Amino acid sequence: MRRRDFIALLGGAAAVQPLAAHAERPQERILYFTYSAGFRHDVIPLSKAILTGLGRNSGVFEVTATEDTSEFSSENLERYAAVMFYTSGELPMSDAQKTALLDFVRSGRGFMGVHSAADTFYTWPDYLDLIGGYFDGHPWHQAVTIEVLDPSNPLVAFLGNSLQVEDEIYQIRDFDYRGSRVLLRLDPSSVDLGKTGVHQRFYGWPLAWTRSYGNGRVFYSALGHEPAVWQDARYQRILTNAILWSMRRSP
Repeated sequence: MRRRDFIALLGGAAAVQPLAAHAERPQERILYFTYSAGFRHDVIPLSKAILTGLGRNSGVFEVTATEDTSEFSSENLERYAAVMFYTSGELPMSDAQKTALLDFVRSGRGFMGVHSAADTFYTWPDYLDLIGGYFDGHPWHQAVTIEVLDPSNPLVAFLGNSLQVEDEIYQIRDFDYRGSRVLLRLDPSSVDLGKTGVHQRFYGWPLAWTRSYGNGRVFYSALGHEPAVWQDARYQRILTNAILWSMRRSP
């Protein structure tokens, strides 16, 4: 081989190497925590399978599902880019485990809550500061119209101005409307506001929002009770976008 051809070959290899290294970049890991200390949703096994598939299809993240609270240590959480809760009740987490979770998010990682994640940790005020609101009943379990409040937001831009969904519809109390950016909200004209248990508040019925916690990014969706919702390509895309956003990737 002539010297100049050998030099050209080395140069080509050097140019290709970063691309190969990039292609082999390890996937980010998402911790999906599904411990139910209160009501347990039948859809949880399906949700695990769907999230696992979304991660596999993305090529960017993989999902580890667990109900083991020992995962919440500073050392263990270092393996993850974000944590997602589908939980309920007062979870059996120690003060050290709670602190590890908060420090994890504050440091710039992601936290996501799905459906009954808002029906969790009522006796831990820091959790309210993290997630942004608490569950306050579900008077409607039906087809509803949902308003897309920020159609320009990349998490929900593909939805247009509204969508129709059939699900269990949460009401939210203690909502931090100042610190949260509402993405989806119930269209009140699509439900019976005179139904028993309806609580009308000036901020309406937010169903998905984002917020900051320290340097971390937080997303919550009240949707996700029904299997059909988890199987809905629109909901799957919202969750995928939210996971990517929480990891500071472009949806």
